[in-house]
Amino acid sequence: MVRKPAKVTVDMRRSQLMEDLENYQRISLELGASEAKIIKTKDIPVEEAVVVKCQIPGCYGYGICAHCPPHAPKPAELRKYLEGYEKAVFFIKYVPTELLLRDRDDKERRDAFRSIYDIVSKIEAMAFYDGYYLSFGFAVGSCKTTFCGPDKSCTVLEEKVCRFPFVARPSMEAVGINVYKMVAAAGWEIYPIGHSTRAEDIPRATLAGIVIVQ
Repeated sequence: MVRKPAKVTVDMRRSQLMEDLENYQRISLELGASEAKIIKTKDIPVEEAVVVKCQIPGCYGYGICAHCPPHAPKPAELRKYLEGYEKAVFFIKYVPTELLLRDRDDKERRDAFRSIYDIVSKIEAMAFYDGYYLSFGFAVGSCKTTFCGPDKSCTVLEEKVCRFPFVARPSMEAVGINVYKMVAAAGWEIYPIGHSTRAEDIPRATLAGIVIVQ
């Protein structure tokens, strides 16, 4: 997706912002999102309890990935960062429930998660070249499991270069964003899915991503 860079302005293109946000919302849907909306950053719930759930009970990604807790930005840090932003594009993608119940190294499952990283990275890049050069985004799940697989270590934690530097990033949950609350507040569907979930009991699963733009 080649874009001609826009001239950077002191006011960060304030007069163009809503038009650009609507464009990012539309393109999110074109890239595969099921739902997308423009939100205010003050409405993003960032809570310490979300990160605690990465520890209790221990999440498979805890401590083994540079973008997962305890290495990811802390909720307090994210809340501070967000003070300088006003708008974001939040999106979800519905996938078959059965897909999330498979092993984490299952190709279709990993492809579903990768699709969220793909949307986030592309929208973030669009915003960057449009002049919103401080835009950043979060995806879903552990990027190590999604891209490197369970049999490889995180190279960043080994003080090496990331294998996937332009798409790897923390999940929304890793930085304390309460995704369940956000999805429910948007009026979209989301269900808790765990080891004892039966696919026939839940109509569909929900994956989410967000790009903080301006």
